[in-house]
Amino acid sequence: MSAGSTVGGGWCFDADGGEDLGDALHHFLGALETKPRLLGLGEPTHGEEEFPRLRNQVFRRLVEREGYRSIAIESDCLAALTVDAYVAGGEGPLDAVVATGFSHGFRESGANRELVAWMREHNRNRAQEDGLGFYGFDAPIEITGAASPRQALAALHGYLSAYLEAALLPCTLETIVGLVGDDGRWTDPAATMDPSRSVGASREANELRLLADDLVALLTAESPGLVAASSQGDWWRARLHGRTAAGLLRYHAGMADASGPRAAQLSRLLGQRDAMMFANLQAIADREARRGPTLVFAQNLHLQRHRSEWLLPDGWGDLGGATLAWWCAGAMAAAQMGSQYAFLASALGSAVDQGLGIPKPGTLEEALYAVAEDRCIFDSRRLAETFRSTGTKLTPRTDASSNHGYFALDPDRLDGTDGVLLIKDIVGREERDRADE
Repeated sequence: MSAGSTVGGGWCFDADGGEDLGDALHHFLGALETKPRLLGLGEPTHGEEEFPRLRNQVFRRLVEREGYRSIAIESDCLAALTVDAYVAGGEGPLDAVVATGFSHGFRESGANRELVAWMREHNRNRAQEDGLGFYGFDAPIEITGAASPRQALAALHGYLSAYLEAALLPCTLETIVGLVGDDGRWTDPAATMDPSRSVGASREANELRLLADDLVALLTAESPGLVAASSQGDWWRARLHGRTAAGLLRYHAGMADASGPRAAQLSRLLGQRDAMMFANLQAIADREARRGPTLVFAQNLHLQRHRSEWLLPDGWGDLGGATLAWWCAGAMAAAQMGSQYAFLASALGSAVDQGLGIPKPGTLEEALYAVAEDRCIFDSRRLAETFRSTGTKLTPRTDASSNHGYFALDPDRLDGTDGVLLIKDIVGREERDRADE
């Protein structure tokens, strides 16, 4: 099978990400009902550099051939403002931008550094309206806790106070600062498992929720004058800070809720986080509508069209073995945006460093592995039709169970994807080092 050929409903390409990848993406997008405004590209696990490297290749081809002008990744939406300013030509050393502009451990990724450097170079000598934009669409939330609302609330209050009379604002900045207090009490990681450690049910947190609601309402009520008086960028950032402040305070309140089983509470928290993700994606799609589509990169569980599930491992104490379930951002996008959202899930054949051998017969990954020489994009509808017509019954992959960060695709839920991108094999670091010698 040669690169660029079609096999089993798929379009295959080489690892160098050249024109064969561009052809595969073009065919995949052409097979969709309509060209999406948001194209989700998932990864089955975090921490495997081959996936963000592939993302960079995909984004470059989408920019060059399909008119894409922005990318949104699963990283802190506020921190990402630093990256976007840099790729637009802002000052600052690249290392410092990467160190402060990414969250969730993604600042350690060499592929993210390469993405930022490439976007800045691409934007050089281009008009701002034609430049590439960078977004984080995740909330300032980790599995082990959430950020203080101080930054978002202060920024929103600062924007409003710059254009409105003080008498219109529901409070002063000093009031916000006093109610927030020590940021450490908001970020206590123990609050994830122990609601009594959360500040979210305190008097101060409840007052801040009301003030955040009042500030966001004021932002809307005064929007005609604010839009006319400020730049589009300032208006965009004010709305982002408003969404984030309200969402963070809602999330902290959820962390403090001890009224039901903790597994159910954690499921609701995951749903709240993904709701914040989707609100950001909606806003990004609206902002970028005149410029072009946006590539969205995140874990498959955040982008799929159906309900997400996570079986907690033993390291979660009494909750080990419990299954969390929630509607993810991709499911919300599919429900509310229809064909304007598309999702290309990623799957992995074998990976030495991930502890994954060649997939066993009877799994979706093995069926794809058998027909792909290197990398391939498969049309999910054609895959499902092929399996139905041949009477093929596939089961989920189980050899990944010891790798708690890897989530195998469910062959019974291909309808939760528009396509599947397979990386057949990822060699280990030792093998790569020997090849470089």
